[in-house]
Amino acid sequence: MTDYPKYTLGLVFFPGMTSLDIIGPQQVLSPLPGVDTYRIWKTLDPVTTDDGMVVLPDTTFDNCPRLDIICIGGGIGQAAVEDDTELLQFLRKQGSTAKYVTSVCGGSIFLAKAGLLAGYRAASHWAGRPQLAALGVNFSTERVVVDRNRITGGGVTAGIDFGLTIASILYGEEIAKIVQLLLEYNPAPPFDTGSPEKAGAELVEKAMLFMQDMMPAPVVAN
Repeated sequence: MTDYPKYTLGLVFFPGMTSLDIIGPQQVLSPLPGVDTYRIWKTLDPVTTDDGMVVLPDTTFDNCPRLDIICIGGGIGQAAVEDDTELLQFLRKQGSTAKYVTSVCGGSIFLAKAGLLAGYRAASHWAGRPQLAALGVNFSTERVVVDRNRITGGGVTAGIDFGLTIASILYGEEIAKIVQLLLEYNPAPPFDTGSPEKAGAELVEKAMLFMQDMMPAPVVAN
């Protein structure tokens, strides 16, 4: 029997996140030999994602062990928690010792706000690129960016490519290819509009308006 290396993976969930940002990588990484996965939030209370999925965390910030890989996604509701002190402190703490500091979609904005992307290139959802640049990060339009031990994925579905990239880094290309085959990840989208560069300015503008309508209403203080 092959003696595979062991890794502790932490997936950070938060209310209003996009489920596929983390579910995609989790699906890719869960079959890997030797990966012990934690789903993390402040409490063990159910977390509702921006599409209505309910996720049960299995550990908290306080009880989380030291992670080899930490990953956070983004989502329609991320603005409400982007500056959350407990969350950013947790990312800084784990990010200071993790072998790999990672994100998918708007998760790179959390990493930037936690000071974990200074001097690194990073990917994000295309709508988050201006914010990432404003935070001083050299953003990239690549699907997955590997810059030393920072690994960041683009928007939502890029989490699957991101997961396969990490699988290859941890266990080699052949294992990653086997996982891709098991998942039958063989994308053939009906439309070629999966990036702003391909979609064109008019469709991007309409998508931005569509996204604004999806945003949660701001909370008004009494």
